Amino acid sequence: MSRVSVEIENHIAHVTLTRGDKMNALDPKMMQAIVEAGEGLMARDEVRVVLLSGEGKAFCAGLDIMSFGAMAGQDPESFLMPRTYGDANLFQQVAMVWRKLPMPVICALQGVAYGGGFQIALGADVRIAAPGTKLAVMEIKWGIVPDMGGMALLPHLTGSDVIRRLTYSAAPFEAEQALEWGLVTELAEDPVAAALALAEEIAEKSPSAIRAAKELIGFAEAHMGDQDAVLLEESRVQAGLIGKPHQMETIASNLQKRKPNFD
Repeated sequence: MSRVSVEIENHIAHVTLTRGDKMNALDPKMMQAIVEAGEGLMARDEVRVVLLSGEGKAFCAGLDIMSFGAMAGQDPESFLMPRTYGDANLFQQVAMVWRKLPMPVICALQGVAYGGGFQIALGADVRIAAPGTKLAVMEIKWGIVPDMGGMALLPHLTGSDVIRRLTYSAAPFEAEQALEWGLVTELAEDPVAAALALAEEIAEKSPSAIRAAKELIGFAEAHMGDQDAVLLEESRVQAGLIGKPHQMETIASNLQKRKPNFD
């Protein structure tokens, strides 16, 4: 049974979690499928934006605890400590692959995004949630800590006190509160439609500039506090864009009041 679908249309990759009957809960096969979907887009130059969503009534309910019962008798270091995806293990790559992609990722949320599902959403560049969507840093409920990239991603989005409150309590909170805390970008009655509209808007911009912008933002986050390095990187990235074909087409289309053609 397929757990993730990938369809590319008009330069937008629609990545959908397709275990809707289980609220898209994460079992080992689904985690592997999510990573493979993300990794498969790394070199797809024709893809300008990714729209990540979950079918059915929930984005992702987090780990399918029953399916991970087999791990109980294993040495946890054997499957957690090896860095099988660069700086990440499989669990972490399920969320981090979306941040590592060269193109923007927009995540549409509905129903619930708990635990691992919440951390997957954190890996996206933008999160659009339906009103009333419930989110949670759920791991403490099971006697563990967030370990799917959450601790690498959360500090860039909200304050330490908020992270501690959510982690220590494991209490669900709604999208409206998440918006105040900076954990979702905006609310929409139909988050998939809103995400698609934004994806279509981004897909009409210079592909090289959009990818450069994502890389530059990531650099600035990683070098926060090192102003000299960030200013130098701004200049380096800009020098690589000015006068190149995508920039010249952007200028021409603006002056001629037409849609750009980057193909």
